[in-house]
Amino acid sequence: MAVVTLFLLQVFTVGAGAGVVKITPERELSPQPAAVAHRQIVVPGENTQGTASGPIPAQATLTAKLNGLGTAKVTGVVLDAATGRTLYDRGSGTPAVPASTTKIITSTAAMAALGSDARLTTKVVRKGNRIVLVGGGDPTLTSKAVPTGYPRPASLADLAKKTAAALKTAGLKSVPVDYDTSVFQGSRLGPGWKPNYVPEGSVAPVAGLMADNGRVTPNPCEGTVEASPDGPTAAATAFGKWLKRYGVTPVKGRAASGSGGTPLADVQSPPVSALVEHVMQCSDNDVAEALARHVAIKKGLPPTFEGGAQAVRQVLQSLGVAEGVATVDGSGLSPRNRITPLGLARVVALDAAGKRPELRTVISGMPVAGFSGTLTERFTGTTGAGVVRAKTGTLSKVATLAGIITDRDGRLLTFAFMDNDAVDLGASRLILDGLASSVVSCGC
Repeated sequence: MAVVTLFLLQVFTVGAGAGVVKITPERELSPQPAAVAHRQIVVPGENTQGTASGPIPAQATLTAKLNGLGTAKVTGVVLDAATGRTLYDRGSGTPAVPASTTKIITSTAAMAALGSDARLTTKVVRKGNRIVLVGGGDPTLTSKAVPTGYPRPASLADLAKKTAAALKTAGLKSVPVDYDTSVFQGSRLGPGWKPNYVPEGSVAPVAGLMADNGRVTPNPCEGTVEASPDGPTAAATAFGKWLKRYGVTPVKGRAASGSGGTPLADVQSPPVSALVEHVMQCSDNDVAEALARHVAIKKGLPPTFEGGAQAVRQVLQSLGVAEGVATVDGSGLSPRNRITPLGLARVVALDAAGKRPELRTVISGMPVAGFSGTLTERFTGTTGAGVVRAKTGTLSKVATLAGIITDRDGRLLTFAFMDNDAVDLGASRLILDGLASSVVSCGC
């Protein structure tokens, strides 16, 4: 069975044309198989234009099969990826709280607006005898001595080493270290965010400068970690420690503008393609919020929660998939977000179709059922294991799942199942997994 399962996974991956590359609160730039870090984009395979290699399931048969699972409270939809034809519909036009499946929306907009190769730059500039650490809106920036994991993050140690060399050349051995967070603006907490999100470590207050996802210790993707009370100051302090190690004595500085300063050094994040895969795999709330703001900057809008939501919508409108999507943050933490199952499944279909190759990174980042990310411990013993690829979503009384499926006849389908009355989250997840697995097993 193990051999067969692995074989099916390989066939599915080739058929979907995407490489395998962890929801709140799982978080870490943990080692992942390289998928897009060393190439410009995820190139779709020959058999990804809707995968018409198998027959389309009969709507009546599939509907009877899924309705027989006792899922009256779950809304959802199944679409044929190639034609967009609706094959199953239970309240697919009803807006629902999407939770972290919102990251499908944010990631799609980021890939379309920013492109695969864009990187987020953190830099240091000199203004007189002071230096300014200028945040580039990269929450993956690390304070570790040696950056590890995939995608490999930019390092404060590396930035300090370059900065110290430039300062020594200029004859400066002691400098005040100021910091600039102006790349992001507005409220640092999202609309409707629960008071416990930050203390429990589900997210850090959004800031243009932070290290280690704004956490006290660098440990995203491996459970919640306490958020730093002041991410920008913590990042500046960590940078100063590295500066001292490289022979320049830091003096505690202040918040200041880096505008007009003379560039000394910079470091860059992994490409946006790798960041998106990380967001999908790990359900990283901090990186998702940063990406939404960078979409706003790209669209000439304020880098705020409001600006990010507006910019994401503009991008979706340009892609023709804005209907049924209304968000107020980039991570899905807000219970004020509303997305219909049909709207969500249509965005997934666009990502999977291959007409916009860069969007397929959203698919390659989706966890594989029973194997990776937030689906590692789900779909156990089901026909969906190794075949379903999907993004999870969980909030209080909310469980959602959306992604792609190759059914038993070899047809590529997209789906979204949403439960906004999930009194028992564990039981609700089992229902959602069962629905997806039933689609997989459908020789309909």
